[in-house]
Amino acid sequence: MKSPDFTVDRRTLLSGLAGATSMLGGSRAAAQTKPAPPPSGDRRGKPGPRNLITDVSGITVGQADSPAVRTGVTVIVPDKESTAAVDVRGGGPGTRETDALDTYNLVHAVDAIVLSGGSVYGLAAADGVCTWLGANNRGYSAMAMPGVPKSPIVPAAILFDLPNGGDKNWGLEPPYRALGIRAVQNASQTFALGTAGAGYGAGAGSLKGGTGSASVVTFDGMTVGAIVAVNSLGSVIGPDGKGFWAAPFEMNNEFGGLAPPAARIGADDWGSSKASPAARQNTTIACVATDVELTPDEMKRVVMMAQDGLPRAIRPIHSPFDGDVVFGISTGKRPAPEPRAFTVARIGALAADTLTRAVARGVFEATNPPGAKTQTWKSLRG
Repeated sequence: MKSPDFTVDRRTLLSGLAGATSMLGGSRAAAQTKPAPPPSGDRRGKPGPRNLITDVSGITVGQADSPAVRTGVTVIVPDKESTAAVDVRGGGPGTRETDALDTYNLVHAVDAIVLSGGSVYGLAAADGVCTWLGANNRGYSAMAMPGVPKSPIVPAAILFDLPNGGDKNWGLEPPYRALGIRAVQNASQTFALGTAGAGYGAGAGSLKGGTGSASVVTFDGMTVGAIVAVNSLGSVIGPDGKGFWAAPFEMNNEFGGLAPPAARIGADDWGSSKASPAARQNTTIACVATDVELTPDEMKRVVMMAQDGLPRAIRPIHSPFDGDVVFGISTGKRPAPEPRAFTVARIGALAADTLTRAVARGVFEATNPPGAKTQTWKSLRG
């Protein structure tokens, strides 16, 4: 007897979810609108006009780096205090103010998010960003009082780039506070990829790492973006050549247009990963964003889903030697389409795919800092 066909297309799934939501929600669900089906033709969405996280309305990015130290800072700045969440997966993270984003605590929103090189020293970059924002009257204030400055909420995560050959003899004056101030002052809708910002001194496996970003705009107008500093233990390419693990998610040949690596990979074959892993010396840190208005709990689900973009682009990931962290921001510029739970699922899936693309773009665009001789992706043969 022929087995029944349980295949269901996306249009049917959308319709069924809307119907189930209506039955469960009673009169409240009656006011919900059925999600619009995608138009015929290409349903995949497309990159935003810049193909950067700043395609999300309300987001700017600033970067600063030091060629002498071979390090840098990236700051993501929403135009107003915005709902945020964080998900930490790596075994050796370095973070600041991530507890403030837990929904059982008082503040669930941010004034900026900082990604920085420099290991523990890089956490001082958030001090510089906080100082600049406070001086510009940005920050949290439970009760306005004359002469009492606001308290900017600036979570941060760092990566380890100390042994990359730059001058780290900074004594009592590490450069990160000053780099943080420069970065937030530089915030705009355009910024450099590759060897820039937090990814300036990074390494992606045995290749030069970097800062990557990407965006997608859906058929119904939602925008999702990602930015990442790739400093991973794992490899972003397969062991059989030059193809990115992220290749199936590429849009418009944004990182070379090569075919994916071979379908069958050996169980312990990590390709061009770092040869000598060490605790806290490898980290991929990122931020995703959307213009859809989400609650803190909904944003938390989005960043949890977004983390799945990293194992699609890096192998292995989330190891004891990595400090992988993903932040997320909702700028709330557009309402969430009903049913909300399905919209959250869509945004989370889009964030994961977009983060996958951002990882590859960061390594694809990376070049060597002055005097460095790390192998870059573009120097590979094939």
